[in-house]
Amino acid sequence: MEAAPGERRRLRQLPEGETAAEGEPLLVAELTPGRPQQYDWKSSCETWSVAFSPDGAWFAWSQGHCVVKLLPWPLQGTKHNGKALERKGPCAKTKPRGCGGPKEKTLDCGQIVWGLAFSSWLPPQPHKYLHQATTPCLILATGLNDGQIKVWEVQTGGLLFNLSGHQDVVRGLSFAPGKSRSILVSASRDKTLRVWDLSQNGKQLKVLSGHMQWIYCCSISPDGQMLCSVAGEKSALLWSMQSYRLLRKLEGHQGCVASCDFSPDSALLATASYDTFVILWDPCTGDQLRSLWHIPLQPAVDHGGNFYTSSLRSVCFSPEGLYLATVADDRFLRIWGLELGSPVAFAPVKNGLCCTYFPHGGIIATGTRDGHAQFWTAPQSLSSLKHLCRKVLRGCFTSYQVQALSIPKKMKEFLTYRTL
Repeated sequence: MEAAPGERRRLRQLPEGETAAEGEPLLVAELTPGRPQQYDWKSSCETWSVAFSPDGAWFAWSQGHCVVKLLPWPLQGTKHNGKALERKGPCAKTKPRGCGGPKEKTLDCGQIVWGLAFSSWLPPQPHKYLHQATTPCLILATGLNDGQIKVWEVQTGGLLFNLSGHQDVVRGLSFAPGKSRSILVSASRDKTLRVWDLSQNGKQLKVLSGHMQWIYCCSISPDGQMLCSVAGEKSALLWSMQSYRLLRKLEGHQGCVASCDFSPDSALLATASYDTFVILWDPCTGDQLRSLWHIPLQPAVDHGGNFYTSSLRSVCFSPEGLYLATVADDRFLRIWGLELGSPVAFAPVKNGLCCTYFPHGGIIATGTRDGHAQFWTAPQSLSSLKHLCRKVLRGCFTSYQVQALSIPKKMKEFLTYRTL
């Protein structure tokens, strides 16, 4: 796999025998765009979004300049703990005809790209880019500066849909899980959320209104029951994915809420705000369970030399649900131990805008304001039997249902995360 002209890829091998848990996160790879930073809208180079495919076989990098790179993962030569990273998922077993494996793609979106989201999708009828599809194909949705959403087929790089409706920047995208994976929710600066169904040729099903400011992020819970959206407001909104009605408003932040993410068992919701706090909620009851204070490691300074607070930009849960990752304006990636309520590792991420976990754990990808994508080692812990049982049970029972069980109070508190 070769880089485009001018594009640089820096790979770093970890010292043999060293693991992420033994120290600070280590940079194993970095992607750098080949074009210098420009200041007109056509050349904006920020990496506003990075994403791994659900099977971990692809990485999407919004590198600025209206371009998205689709890269087979792991990157060639990337090593972790002294060993070459292995490809997982369907692409590890099958190779496209006429080539040695998946090839990287360059998607020219024509507009600045703000949001990215992967899903697998089985079209109900033949499509010009998907002849005789019998198994779900991998797709990537891109949210653009002009309010458009373009949906691409990853293996071919072909454009499947161009969804129109938003009147401003599409900042966030989230696909529903499971059998509803053709449902896409988009969040926009036009202060609305829109629900699309790709199985009905991208039909717009619903427009959700309730925010008074630009919407920054949306996230659908892994069980497919709830949708969270956050905007330039001090609250988050929770919606039903069945009725698309507003369930509740979560209030507790003192600054604009910029990011949100559900835990893998859907039992927790994390919201990150410009007030430097992450709040952990029970989305079922609306209870605030814990606040994580983001103490600045170094002062943040604007272009005029003025000091300001270290605003949080992004938050995400680890795949097993034991860690949180956050990126802030103080130029650090933090990895938090959920049970500890404090950071367990730090990494120097200059001008970080977003972060996401590799779906099998062990790696965190970050995107920066100058268009870079970086890959850091992340702590991994063997989940306790207690946590595994809680994760399974909470995937089936709501907090209200747990409270109604005839079990000891301490067990109820553990299952509803009241012991955090």
